Amino acid sequence: MDLDNVEASGLDPKAHALVRLAALLGANAAPVCYHHTVAVALAAGATPDEVMGTLITIAPIIGLARAVSAAPELALPIGYDIDAALEAFDRNQQ
Repeated sequence: MDLDNVEASGLDPKAHALVRLAALLGANAAPVCYHHTVAVALAAGATPDEVMGTLITIAPIIGLARAVSAAPELALPIGYDIDAALEAFDRNQQ
């Protein structure tokens, strides 16, 4: 298998990267694999919302535990500050 099979896949580069990300999430790959693939997806024009949307889409298939454990690994390369979001959530709950 050639890792650079975008042309052979018939998908545009963004869709190709997001499909690869979904497969990595389903396989419970190493975080470095997520980071690299997210970087490729962003470079191909994917938005942070599309990256997280990929996780949301496959969460019912891969299971909640795997999706929750992968979320921080996707948040890091898209620049999402989880700690700040949790602090804001806590403030809003008080």
